Amino acid sequence: MSEHGSMNYGAPSGGSNVKVAILFGAVLALLAANVYLFLQLDHVRTDMTQMKESLQTEIANLREASSVTAQTNRKTAESLRDELETARRQAAMAVGQAKTDAEAKVADLHKRIEAERQKSAQAQQALKSELTEVRKDASETKGKVEDVNKEVGVVKGDVASTKSELDKTIAELKSVRGDMGVQSGLIATNGKELAALRALGERNYFEFKLPKTKSPQKVGDISMQLKKADQKRNRFTIDVWADDKKTEKKDKNINEPVQFYTSKAKIPYEIVVNEVKKDLIVGYLATPKVTAAR
Repeated sequence: MSEHGSMNYGAPSGGSNVKVAILFGAVLALLAANVYLFLQLDHVRTDMTQMKESLQTEIANLREASSVTAQTNRKTAESLRDELETARRQAAMAVGQAKTDAEAKVADLHKRIEAERQKSAQAQQALKSELTEVRKDASETKGKVEDVNKEVGVVKGDVASTKSELDKTIAELKSVRGDMGVQSGLIATNGKELAALRALGERNYFEFKLPKTKSPQKVGDISMQLKKADQKRNRFTIDVWADDKKTEKKDKNINEPVQFYTSKAKIPYEIVVNEVKKDLIVGYLATPKVTAAR
């Protein structure tokens, strides 16, 4: 009886070990599967983070391009409006055929400004559409940004071409003869044109605002005194002191080169008045680059 009893208890012990081994193997397999799934999930998270950062970078670049384009278009519109205002003032002072020509130029400038405004609006709308598409589909962002940059380049090229033609027209209108009969170079009618003349480097330029005073005022290496300012007719009279001599320049027009010689240079000095106000004139003095010592 005792032998049979020992044999009965030994058989279940071997089966239990097999079950434990199988269970242990299953646990190891489950653990390995969990580790694999964790690694896969971490890899997916990394890819999603990189994709999110790439998308944010593309959107930021597109916004920056949109901002630059908007600023450029605003500056271009402001510049063209300044040119239009200058052309209108010139048209108001013109007579006869000259007035007709000036008005035609003003109309042409107005059409160009309107065309540029429409192009700017179209470019802005295109940029907004592109930005919306980027948010919807990140995979197409790069190609759409390139298309927007091409459109911006076309707009900038058109603006540069229009500005070049406008500068050429202004240059043709501003080459005039001075009050002494000497042919003047280009003259400026506003601060922007004066900056362009300075860039050429052909003369020295001294801006002034000359009020009506009892004594002469120093401008460059000469002195000037405003005697009369007729705001309605845009005419003025001044006394000029150079080489210890006084010269009266009577009843002159705005944007007319008022010329006089000095012992320092072989070519004349020029005074150009761009604006006549009540008891005040605004303009600049142009002197030769090369002068002789007194």
